[in-house]
Amino acid sequence: MIIRGGRWFDGTGAPSAVRTLGIRDGHVAAITDGDLDETGCANVIDAAGKWVLPGMLDIHTHYDIEVLGGPALTESLRHGVTTVMLGSCSLSTVYVDAEDAGDIFGRVEAIPREHVISAVNTHKTWSNGEEYIAALEARPLGPNVAAFLGHSDMRAAVMGLDRATRDDVRPTAAEQSQMEQMLTEALRSGFVGMSSQQLLFDKLDGEVCRSRTLPSTYAKPRELRRLKSLLRRSGRVLQSGPDIENPLSIGSQVFQSLGIVRNPLKTSLLSAADVKSNPVAVKLLGPLARLANRLGGNFRWQHLPVPFEVYADGIDLVIFEEFGSGAAALHLKDEVERNALLRDENYRREFRKDYDAKFGMRVWHRDFFDAEIVACPDPAVIGKSFGEVGRDRGGLHPVDAFLDLVLEHGNELRWRTTISNHRPEVLRKLAADSGIQMGFSDAGAHLRNMAFYNMGLRLLRHVQDAARAGRPFMTIEAAVHRLTGELADWYRIDAGHLRLGDRADIVILDPERLDASLDAYAEETVDQYGGLSRMVNRNDDTVSAVFVGGRAVFVGGVPTPLVGEHRTGRFLRAAHRVPALPATEGVLTHAG
Repeated sequence: MIIRGGRWFDGTGAPSAVRTLGIRDGHVAAITDGDLDETGCANVIDAAGKWVLPGMLDIHTHYDIEVLGGPALTESLRHGVTTVMLGSCSLSTVYVDAEDAGDIFGRVEAIPREHVISAVNTHKTWSNGEEYIAALEARPLGPNVAAFLGHSDMRAAVMGLDRATRDDVRPTAAEQSQMEQMLTEALRSGFVGMSSQQLLFDKLDGEVCRSRTLPSTYAKPRELRRLKSLLRRSGRVLQSGPDIENPLSIGSQVFQSLGIVRNPLKTSLLSAADVKSNPVAVKLLGPLARLANRLGGNFRWQHLPVPFEVYADGIDLVIFEEFGSGAAALHLKDEVERNALLRDENYRREFRKDYDAKFGMRVWHRDFFDAEIVACPDPAVIGKSFGEVGRDRGGLHPVDAFLDLVLEHGNELRWRTTISNHRPEVLRKLAADSGIQMGFSDAGAHLRNMAFYNMGLRLLRHVQDAARAGRPFMTIEAAVHRLTGELADWYRIDAGHLRLGDRADIVILDPERLDASLDAYAEETVDQYGGLSRMVNRNDDTVSAVFVGGRAVFVGGVPTPLVGEHRTGRFLRAAHRVPALPATEGVLTHAG
């Protein structure tokens, strides 16, 4: 294949240039400012006026369930993401059984529990990390995949989910040893590290352990130290989320990355966000990371480089888990019971109290005047906030207006709000901060609530728009680097570069179509989840073509015949080079 005359970015941050690339056997074989001999080359792509860049990385997804039944992962591929990371937030499917996986993923990540159980029951054939890798590579993977081993996965499998979620229970010596053996095996197999979680408003689904927090939140310092020591010795990564209500938890998570008399612990922490509920906190994040790194640490915040806009159907949204009255409603699965609770005046009094509370760390700004109704059987309320509806209904408290509408219309009431990253000037500072890495899309989770599959494209638009307005804050080359090579190098995986000899994971995009289409709302059904309609992004004119290992997977917004039928992606083992897959013939790859 020849890609002719595009503006080429190599993923290192070096200056871009108009070049012609030659691809052979899935690798970059030539880069020239002249012409290549096209004799006998069946696939010649005219990329004049386009950008040619390495496939982007998504370092924070929850595709662990979707990859089992829908391994093409087309919603990421179509936006130029050619490598995805599994196993975030302490959640993976390497060891847990189907029922426990349903309890762990269902409510926390808003993936219907019955579909989680079905996917694991149907597809699971593995019992350790190496077998898990083999099972993934036996599927028609679309993008490349790398993975964390989840702490909650190990803990639940070793201790049983009930014991693993009791504050008065510690793992026995044998159980601790077993978890350490599991992690050691995973690291030897090429997992990038371990994910853990201390955030206390992620709640379990199911019956037996319903509404308890994730298993990893019950781990005490000794258990964590022993697991982290394995990461330190191997140079692998800890991905974690602190208990945001405890400032000491945040500080200790940052400074645990320090080496001093031991190896630094590479730490990726959730998350750097300009939250509406606390506009001052974001000013501390960058300096805190830079201080830790100057002292010998190796620390990064994860950051979503776009406004964090969420949608909800009725009361089904994870942000309500962070306060007592909201969690009480989500605890009830039965609609009749839940509705009885929402009608109860004592309950409403507690909800109003939680809503009006002014102090304490929180994610949601708790302002129903900043929450727009976008769909409802009652057209009179569409386009209004819940606060405005309360005023229209005789001065109701916003909480009562919200609960009344939930009772009237249930999940047919759809609304949206922006929780964080709402100030462009702050987004610019975060995007350029060396202590922050681009991530946290949550792709594959919260299917009805948010869609950030194209976050990389939106960052590139932000950078290009600022430059065109005469207020540049980052070069395009630096932005591409932040989305590609910087991430690949830090996690030590073979991706994110487009130099001679590199694997040909490539995105060709039209910079003139980095426009408002990137923000448009869209939905698409998920066959493996019973036809559930999920939020997605659709900007097919922006991405001209996507290649994984030199093979076309999307052209003009349309998947090629390879997608879902043949494997194009690989499992990327940390600190390993990845050979190309054998070529597949007969695939049209014209993107001019």
